[in-house]
Amino acid sequence: MSAGAKDPRRQFIGLISRARGKQFEENITNALDYYESIGFVKVEKTPEPMKILKSLGNGRFLACFEKQAQPDYKGAIAGGRSVIFEAKFTSSDRMEQDRVLEEQEKSLEKYSAMNALCFVVAGFSTGGVYRIPWAVWRDMRSHFGRKYITEADLGEYRVPISQAGFPKIFD
Repeated sequence: MSAGAKDPRRQFIGLISRARGKQFEENITNALDYYESIGFVKVEKTPEPMKILKSLGNGRFLACFEKQAQPDYKGAIAGGRSVIFEAKFTSSDRMEQDRVLEEQEKSLEKYSAMNALCFVVAGFSTGGVYRIPWAVWRDMRSHFGRKYITEADLGEYRVPISQAGFPKIFD
């Protein structure tokens, strides 16, 4: 393969990983829709900030991200408590702490200091889903002795999956 050429195998793996991550977020959205339907939460996906560079016509455009992302989801729980969380999915057997970007980390830290419910929802390719409190994620090294987690580390944070296939994040 020549310098600069893309490895088709890695491209394919990346495509599958992105599709699985998108499905993971769709499952979270379905869970949030359910919780909203019973009046428990109103939480929305935070749109990615983009700058349009050029119109391509027919509603299509060329764009780039303007800045690092905010946490993925923000909203409120019945009774008025704010909830902010980041969703991360991995096809690997581990999830690195730095998957939460610096801008997201700063935001989660500020909301947490104001007593918002802050956490990371971590999904693994095995189907396991975990709701990790922000303080545990932030202090991963002191909790787990390293700056990554595996499913074996997360048993107490596992969330059940509904019969409809969505994670019961708030149960």
